[in-house]
Amino acid sequence: MLYLIPTPIGNLEDMSYRAVRLLKEVDLILAEDTRTSKRLLKHYEIDTPLRSHHAHNEHATTPHIIEQLEAGQTIALISDAGTPGISDPGFLLVRECQRAGISVSCLPGATAFVPALVASGLTSDKFHFEGFLPHKKGRQTRLKHLAELPNTFILYESPHRLVKCLLQLQEHCGADRMACVCRELSKLHEEVNTDTLSNLHTYYATQTKVKGEIVIVVEGKVK
Repeated sequence: MLYLIPTPIGNLEDMSYRAVRLLKEVDLILAEDTRTSKRLLKHYEIDTPLRSHHAHNEHATTPHIIEQLEAGQTIALISDAGTPGISDPGFLLVRECQRAGISVSCLPGATAFVPALVASGLTSDKFHFEGFLPHKKGRQTRLKHLAELPNTFILYESPHRLVKCLLQLQEHCGADRMACVCRELSKLHEEVNTDTLSNLHTYYATQTKVKGEIVIVVEGKVK
């Protein structure tokens, strides 16, 4: 059995009882960054063996992991924060498990875009999750596509690219399009800032240093 186990996006108290129990019971934990995961495991007194499994080595490590699963081991996959497979490694291993007939179970739990969407106050009955935009090639094409969507759409962005991204969104969607910037979700300095794209760009352009992972929620185009 392969378990995909969500981990907190900020607040360590957001682990479920089941997640902690399984991380203690499995034979091996695969982690995106073992240094980050060790802090979480230490907090919950979990001493299960830990191995690195991330975007740069997953093609090389996956065949051996499949062999271990086929031999009867139970393995958990975690990312640095949130649910594995959502803008994080996980898809390749899950696909190969399915092909090999190995059972896969994904626990419900933390992910950044859901609380950001709900807290934004923007329409949430239908939405498009885009994740990270391409840094260069294809970025403008994706922005043009997103600007025409009738439904709310959601982006992930890094702090140092936030101002540039808001400017590009304003150029494609219009200055008055409503949006929300969510930062440090579940942490002490959580910020949920809903305003027009123009006002959001002006505000963050004046901030000396923006920290934390960013979720941007943008209103769909009104026909």
